[in-house]
Formats: sequence, structure tokens, C-alpha cells
Amino acid sequence: MCPVITEMGKAAAILEWAVGKMEERYELLREAGVRDIRGYNDLTEEELREAFEPSNDVEWAKLPKKLPYMVFVIDELADLMMTNKEVEHSIVRIAQKARAVGMHLILATQRPQANVVTGLIKSNMPCRVSFKVASGMDSRIVLDQKGAELLLGMGDMMIVTPDSTEIRRGQGTLVTDRETRQVAKFLKTVAGPTFERSLLQVKAPSSGGDADAGGEGGERDPLFDQAVEIMIETGRGSVSLLQRRMAIGYSRASRLVDQMGLAGILSDHKGSVAREVLITLEDWHRMKRLEDGLDASNAAEDLDGDFGDDDAGGVPAELPGEHRY
Repeated sequence: MCPVITEMGKAAAILEWAVGKMEERYELLREAGVRDIRGYNDLTEEELREAFEPSNDVEWAKLPKKLPYMVFVIDELADLMMTNKEVEHSIVRIAQKARAVGMHLILATQRPQANVVTGLIKSNMPCRVSFKVASGMDSRIVLDQKGAELLLGMGDMMIVTPDSTEIRRGQGTLVTDRETRQVAKFLKTVAGPTFERSLLQVKAPSSGGDADAGGEGGERDPLFDQAVEIMIETGRGSVSLLQRRMAIGYSRASRLVDQMGLAGILSDHKGSVAREVLITLEDWHRMKRLEDGLDASNAAEDLDGDFGDDDAGGVPAELPGEHRY
């Protein structure tokens, strides 16, 4: 998917990308009417066409036919948490929901401290492994009980799994660097690495903000008008539809849908139910004319009263002794 990331700022951005990808996949599951990634991958081509109703071959080509599984590995959680405190939010969201859409997270640390393995992170990690630690307190942080401080080392470990309330003891196998390189070399001969283009383009957040924000600070996205016309044409308030039609990312498509909701074009978000399009194409053209100020000259004509002095129903002439300003 992506080369190894060693810059902590970029690693945090990768996790934010993963959260967006998770929400994008949930949107696909909602439109397909399935519960998890297995259900989606079992859909036939006819079922996909019936669920997503692609309008042309280009839109059909952009629709993912199968969703691959993804695994994100963080080798030293302590370093990442010290560099960026907000990364905990992304980790917790991925741990809570991502497994249903085929995205999994592996966290590792040599410092099992309470400010590293927080309560939220631990409660959302169903499987936990502890090797020998320095104290019973460190064991409690990982396993919720003492015992890991008494392990023998050399791969001796204790395991917590979601299918059992009891802690089990296991033995890890030593894998040398040479063996790792040999396995990686073999895998490359079987199937070469395929990188996700959007991941390669992820950059560490800067103070200048994201150039693709499109709508931050109350400003509408430049693609707003085009997106509205697509929604009205299809009658579907769908984020994934905008992604396929406009070739944009999930975050930008989601912001466009939110902006349409604020503008009264789409109904409020109601869980897994798609947003309803509330206006017609004629209503949209009328809204655009009003926003552009083109109807300002016609606004007075729509009023009930006409205040022209020359008409019979206009403002009466000035009375004797009356002074108007």
C-alpha cells in the first residue's frame, strides 16, 4: 500500500487518511445494502449495477468491484503519541469501526504507560499481547492484571483474545532479519508491491492548512455548483456518487454533501439512510440567480404593493402643509 513512514507528522496524516477511507467504505456498504466487507465482496456484477446504478462506463469503472483488506502497523506508539496527541482520536476511531470494512490496526510499544496505552485505546483493541515487562503496573496497563512481569523473556508472552475471558500463555518464534528479507524477496517475486496513489500523496499537516480543504472557513467548494446538479439529476444525496462522478476524494465529497445540507438542498443526515434531495433543477437555478444578485431588480415586482407616484394605487401626493423628507 505504502512505503514505510518514519516521519511522525506524516504518520498522523496517514491515520487521518485511514479514517476517511473507513468512512468511504461504510458509504459503499450502505449503498450496496450489505453489513461488512465479506458481503460486499460476495456481490456479483449484476448486483453491484443494481445497487449503484452507474450512469455510464466511466462511473462503472471507478466503482470498486472488490474491497481489499488493509493492515496498518505502528511500530512504536509512544513516539507517535508524544509527537501528536490528537493521533489518539484517529486510532480509537479505526479500532472501533474499521474491522467491519476490512481495515485492521496493529500497535506496538516498548513503553506500556498509561499516557501511551490509554484507556480508550486499550478498550477498543480486542486482542492484546504482552511480553516480559518491568513491573506489575505495566502488566495491568496491557492485560488488566499482573503476571507479565514474571515472564521469562525470549518470546515468552501472555495473550488476551476476544473469544476468551482467560489470559493464555504462548511462545513467540524468533525471526531473524535475514529470514525476514528472504520472505519479503519471495513475496515480491509472487506479486510485486502495489502502492495506493492517494497514500503516496499524503503530506504532513502544516500551519497553512490543506489546499484541498474546499469549504473550510465558510467558503463554498469551487465544485459546489457541479455537485448540486449531479445530486438533483440523480435524486441521490450520496458521497460515493460524487466521488465517482467528479473523481475526488472522500473528504472533499463529504464536505460538499455537508455544504448542500447547510444550504437546504439535501435533507439532514439520518444514519444509514441516504439524504433526500429537497429541490428541483428550477429551484436551484432560481437560488443561483438570487445569490448572484440578478433578481434584485425583479424583487420589487414580486411585492404586493406598488409605490410608483404615477399610478392610481401609488403613494398619494404631498398634502398642503406636509413636508416629506
